[in-house]
Amino acid sequence: MTTLLATTTSLTAADRCDRCGAQAYIRVVLSEGSDLLFCAHHGRQYELKLREIATEFHDETDRLAGTPATASADER
Repeated sequence: MTTLLATTTSLTAADRCDRCGAQAYIRVVLSEGSDLLFCAHHGRQYELKLREIATEFHDETDRLAGTPATASADER
């Protein structure tokens, strides 16, 4: 998937990983202006190669740190 985007825009739940379709937390902008989106898993898996070809590597995986894996009993 290649689209032209303003790279300062934060990723949202609507942004999906180009590899698996999970929520994207990493945007890689290529020299011609197109971008690739990756979930945290695939972003880490391909990070070294992606950084070699990227003009920008936008990483929002720090947003995952405070996300609970499951809802507590009080939230159900």
